[in-house]
Formats: sequence, C-alpha cells, structure tokens
Amino acid sequence: MKAKQRVYSNLFCWLFQTSSTLAFFPLRIVLGIIFFAHGAQKLFGWFGGKGLEGTASSFAEKLHLVPGIFWATLAGGGEFLGAVLLLLGFATRIAALNLVIIMTVAIFTAHLKAFFVHDGGMEYALSLWAGAFALLIGGGGSLSLDKVITRSKNS
Repeated sequence: MKAKQRVYSNLFCWLFQTSSTLAFFPLRIVLGIIFFAHGAQKLFGWFGGKGLEGTASSFAEKLHLVPGIFWATLAGGGEFLGAVLLLLGFATRIAALNLVIIMTVAIFTAHLKAFFVHDGGMEYALSLWAGAFALLIGGGGSLSLDKVITRSKNS
C-alpha cells in the first residue's frame, strides 16, 4: 500500500510542483487571456465569434472534423477551461498539456498549408503552442495556486 501512495504522491508533486520564478506569470496571464477569448468565441459567440453551432459547422465543413459539435465543444471547452486554469495558476501542467494538444490539432488541421498567419499559416498557432509547452515543462511559477499548494504540502 505504501508503494501505491508513493506513486500518487510523486504524481501529485510533479503535476503541481513549480519553480519560484516570476517568468511564468506574464506568460500564463497572456496565454490565459488569449485562450479565454478563443474559447468564448467558439462556445458562446463572444468577441465576434461564431458560437458553438457556427464553430461546429466550420469544423465539420472546412476542417472535416466530424461530428463538428463534438470537436467544437472539445476545442472551445478545452480552451476556455484551460484559460481559467492558467489565469489561476492551478493545475498549470494539466491545462498546458490540454492546450498543447488543442494547438497541435489546430496546426495540423487548419494551418499546415503555410507558415505566415496572413497566408492562413501556423505562425500564430505555433507561438501559442510554444507558450503552452513552456508552461507544461515549467509549471505555473511563483505567483500561482500550484506554488501555494506545493508549499503547504511540503510544510
């Protein structure tokens, strides 16, 4: 039983452990704002978005992601929830992994035809992917709930 507890404890520590750097704070906040807006566009039609039905239609017709409603909900919900978690700095690595997966799918389904964004390319999506990947590696940083959680667990 102790070995199983040790595995869960190690997994918990890895998921929430983070450095004491402030460097991840601006990255988390900016990515959180961007993904919040993108998720809200897809889910609710906020900020000039198409909403869930419009996004689902685009996903199905243009990207061949069928059923469109499933993929639109997954992408929009993942972006929206991932953004909230990033803004809080809570479960940062889980949120970042989620966003890395979403951006990988976006790059390969919608942006692979070119590099520069003005040509519909991957430049912007790749930047978001890289920021999320950095948070996956580094965690939430010093101004995060992750840091508070691991500090209290280690006390």
